[in-house]
Amino acid sequence: MRKLNKGRKLSRKVGPRKMLLRVLANNFLLHGRIKTTEAKAKELRSIVEKMITRAKNANLANRRLLARELTPELNKKIIDDIAPKYAERQGGYTRIIRMGPRNSDGAQMVIFELVK
Repeated sequence: MRKLNKGRKLSRKVGPRKMLLRVLANNFLLHGRIKTTEAKAKELRSIVEKMITRAKNANLANRRLLARELTPELNKKIIDDIAPKYAERQGGYTRIIRMGPRNSDGAQMVIFELVK
């Protein structure tokens, strides 16, 4: 039983799973929206929302924590462009829009995007 174990395994071991989510987060913040599976989007949501919340209070510690996960260009973009848009918002910066199953394997596909 998986009692008190949060998060989805996404059929990967720990290292590849972390790298997958890091790459998805970087691409999402770069483009503002991505098309992915529902399970990946739900897992990515908590990571991205925590990043945006950190960027809203961009002190030195939060900048360094963001720099561990993001490229330098994205670190600057999230602090200067994305976070100020959500200064008054208390969370819920992203939305998941269902698209239907993928043809090849039937996985539920979604569009994952920032709320305007």
